[in-house]
Amino acid sequence: MLHCNNGKSSWPELVGATGEGAAARIERENPHVNAIVLLDGSPTTKDFRCNRVWVWVNSHGVVIRPPEIG
Repeated sequence: MLHCNNGKSSWPELVGATGEGAAARIERENPHVNAIVLLDGSPTTKDFRCNRVWVWVNSHGVVIRPPEIG
């Protein structure tokens, strides 16, 4: 498994926040990543990337699980 050592890698405190607000905070706290907001159930690639964070939201745009690098 790959390990990423470029700053913060998980944001459990953002569960319940808005997706867009969470993405902005993630990118501020770790400028090495691109935070991507996705509706729960959306298809994604299965590859692991140190510069990507999926921000999973419900139909109301609220983060439903801790965003993390991957």
